[in-house]
Amino acid sequence: MLDRTRAPAWTKRRDGMAEESEEDKARRFRDAALPHLDDVFTLARYLMRDAADAEDAVQECYLRALKHFDSYRGPAMKPWLLAILRNVCKAEFARRTLQPQPADPEEDGQSASAPPLWQEAPASPETELFGRLDAETIRRLVAELPPAFRETVVLRDINNLSYREIAEILGVPVGTVMSRLARARNLLRAAWLIAEGSTP
Repeated sequence: MLDRTRAPAWTKRRDGMAEESEEDKARRFRDAALPHLDDVFTLARYLMRDAADAEDAVQECYLRALKHFDSYRGPAMKPWLLAILRNVCKAEFARRTLQPQPADPEEDGQSASAPPLWQEAPASPETELFGRLDAETIRRLVAELPPAFRETVVLRDINNLSYREIAEILGVPVGTVMSRLARARNLLRAAWLIAEGSTP
């Protein structure tokens, strides 16, 4: 016998189509969006340059994504979330330009709390030490790139998005993505050589 004390997962709309319950929508959203949380936070960390601000941006991104999840039809979930996050971060930067912010003397020290870009299993304590120093240098060098180059590197080399997905997120042609990425990698290479005490 049908239990009428429980709300059905689907209800009928006036047009006869089934309507999803909020609980089912939240579950579907959670299943689709949460696997990409680390990638979204990584981009937010590089765009906002502050861990607390990045967490706020990610939270706002996920709230907006959940609100518009009913109308979501693609592209893939990860690029969609990263595009929303980018809009959130741009809106926050626009808001901040209207309000002068005091300089944060600890900004450079916060870069050490960011997750490393690449991790490899250390073969010895010495390689572990060098790997940790290298990861810190890479994080710092990526964070120092101009914004357009920084976000392109993060989207491609950290989030592993295709050129086409990055172009859709940034709203630029694929050729622009490729040229920004090449330029960013050249800048990183030159900065790395300088950091290591070599001449490019």
